[in-house]
This record gives sequence, structure tokens and C-alpha cells, in this order.
Amino acid sequence: MNDRPVTKGRRLFRLASMTARVAGGYAKSRIKSVFQNDEDAERDRSATHTRSGEIIAKTLGELKGAVMKVGQMASIARDILPKEMAEALGSLQREAPPMPYEVIAEQVERELGSPPEALFARFDRVPFAAASIGQVHRARTDDGREVVVKVQYPGVDDAVDSDLSSLRLALRASGLIKLKRQALDALFAELRTRLHEELDYCNEADNVRFFADYYRDNPEVVVPDVVGERSSQRVLTLTYEPGDHIDETDSYPQQLRDRLGANVFRTMCDQIFELQVIHADPNPANFAFREDGTLVFYDFGCVKRLRPEVIAAYRKTIASGLDEDYDGVERGLVELGARNLEGPVVPPEYYKMWRDILTEPFVAVGDYDYGRADIHHRALEHIPGFLMKYIGSFQPPAELVFLDRVVVGHYGTMRRLRARGHFGDVLRSHLVSA
Repeated sequence: MNDRPVTKGRRLFRLASMTARVAGGYAKSRIKSVFQNDEDAERDRSATHTRSGEIIAKTLGELKGAVMKVGQMASIARDILPKEMAEALGSLQREAPPMPYEVIAEQVERELGSPPEALFARFDRVPFAAASIGQVHRARTDDGREVVVKVQYPGVDDAVDSDLSSLRLALRASGLIKLKRQALDALFAELRTRLHEELDYCNEADNVRFFADYYRDNPEVVVPDVVGERSSQRVLTLTYEPGDHIDETDSYPQQLRDRLGANVFRTMCDQIFELQVIHADPNPANFAFREDGTLVFYDFGCVKRLRPEVIAAYRKTIASGLDEDYDGVERGLVELGARNLEGPVVPPEYYKMWRDILTEPFVAVGDYDYGRADIHHRALEHIPGFLMKYIGSFQPPAELVFLDRVVVGHYGTMRRLRARGHFGDVLRSHLVSA
């Protein structure tokens, strides 16, 4: 929607209207199900999930801001949302329509004291990219450096808390999220914390510097430099680091795609298990690839620092799964807070079923081909059974929301790269302290 930001009052009205439509749709579906056979009721329920997802996606996409960002996260949360809704929310992963240049110029002047034309030798009026909370413009500094200028949409930070409260109400009203209040509170508290951090571009600048320093001597990873004199809480200027979008890697030779895939996987493991600080927004637009095998990182607004005890339990759980030690898997999930012991007992066969699906790339004999991976399809086939039998046995720990997001997101990246390799050795090398 190529428009000025929506006012706070208007946002609340739009979100309340969305909540009423979603809740009304589910109420109607529940009433109809009383008079339907099981097959018709299931068909109607599926259609209601799809319609509700489309209503939520349309509203969040037009409002941008925190709710759109949460919608993007929710689109991969297939463990707590019906697949029809998750698929509808997937539309939010596409690039958002930009704001008018006048809105951006006013924001730059408010933040840096002068309009873009006075601060830069060149400032492109057409954005280089647009997202949920801001957009990026190419520019050149007076000393000749090519840079990108990330400008936050006005008013986004003021609306975070009310947006999240309204979104939570909508999801609760639909009856979709079957979580205990304590778990839901922790989940939304984690989202709120990460979003407030992401909206503070001074915090993001610190994150960029942290990762740039960590990868300084790694020739296979590139992180931009911060241009501090042209940055503030809502404007962030970074050196321009070019690279190919993942869609452009289709023409790369297999050997190069394998090398890039190994780089992606190794980098993910290093961040999770060694650095214990993760770049937690694995949207494909936040990475670029070069023909020399280099991986370029963009957008460090969402960074999660992981607690050592969480990573210790995570290591144990994965190692137990690889070794088919299902008692160990159970203990690890309890330590992680993912296992609700008040729910139904989970038999070893159930863990084995998931183990055989999820560990496939790491137990394969020889090279594993991510281009042929169907883990996501096989996992989705078992979601209905999970919802019927074991949903009460598990809960998504807030601490793992962004870690899971990274793992799922990079699985998608590896599939799109069609990377091949022996990834089990790399993973096991990071589990030695388990």
C-alpha cells in the first residue's frame, strides 16, 4: 500500500475489525459443524483457516510495522498454526510495498538534522528494498563511499505494544493457539523484546559491529561497516556490500552451490554452538552470495543471545536424537522447556518417527542433496496426528522461538541453493561437549 503511515487510532480500529472478522468466522464454522458430517466439517474448517489467514495477512501487510513482522515469523510457525493459515501468512514474506519518498526524507531530516540531499552526495529516491518496519535506499557519501541507508517508518516504534496486544487477542479469539497462558505470555514477551531491539537502530549498529569483528578474519563471510556519522536510532547507514540474491544462484555451477551451502551451514552452527549469538532473521533477502563462495550478511536488527544452559540442553537433545537415545531426547526436551509433563506420555516410537525425518541430512551415507529434500512435506503430513494426540505434551519455549526460526529458515536456504554435502560431520563436530 503506497501510502503514509496509519495513525495509532486507525491501527487499533483495523486490528479490532480484523479480530472480529476472524473470531466471527470461527464461531460460524463451529456452529455449522454441529449439523455437518466429519468430512464436510473438516473441509469447512480448512476453508475457515485459509480465509482467516488471508484476512490477517492482508491487514498486517497494509499496517506494516510490528504486526507484519510477527506475521512473517508466524508464517513458519507450522507447529502451532494450521498449515492453511501458515501458507496464507506466507504472503507477508514477500517484499513489502514502499512508503513515498517524502515520508522517508522527512524521517531522515528529523533524525539527522538535514534532508538526504544535504547529507549525501547522492541519495536514490527509489528504494533499494522495502520491508515491514522500514526501507533501504542506495546513496553515496561525500568522500565517495557507496552506502545503503535504512530508514524506519515513522510511528512504528510507538505502536509495537498495542499492535502485539491486538494481534494476540485476534489469535486467542480464533481459538487457534492451544497454549497455556504462561507459555503464551512468555512467547509474546520474547517477541516484544526482540521487536523493541529491532526498532532501535543504535542497537542494530552495535550488532553489526559485533559480527563484523567476529568475522573480520574469515574470508568467506562479509559483514558491512557502520557509517556512524550518518546513523541514529531510526536511520542506519552501512557500507554497500553487493552480492547475488538467492534466486540468481540457479545459474551457479553445482560445485559453487555446494561450497555456499557448506558456508551457510557452517556459519549457522558456529553462531548457535560456539558464538551462542545468532543472526535471527533468516529471510532470503538478508543474505547475498558471491561467485567466489562468499556469504554476505545483511540486516542485524534481530539478533538473539542464547543462554549457555539452553545450548547445553540443545546439544544433548540433538546428540541423543542422532544416537537414537529417546530417553535422552525426552530429558533434553524437558530441560529446554519444550516438553509438558502434564500432557500425554510420548512413546519412543513417536520420537523415532520425528528423528528419522529431521536427522535425514545428518545420518545420510555419502553426500546429502538438499535439492531433493522433502523434510518439510513429510513433517507436515504428521501435523494432524500431532494435533490430535500430542499437542498437550509439548509447548514452544520462548527461548527457542528465534533459534527454531533460524534452523527452519536456513533449511529453506539450503533447499533453494540445492546444496549437496556431508553435513553430519559438521554438526557432530559442534556436539562434542554434549
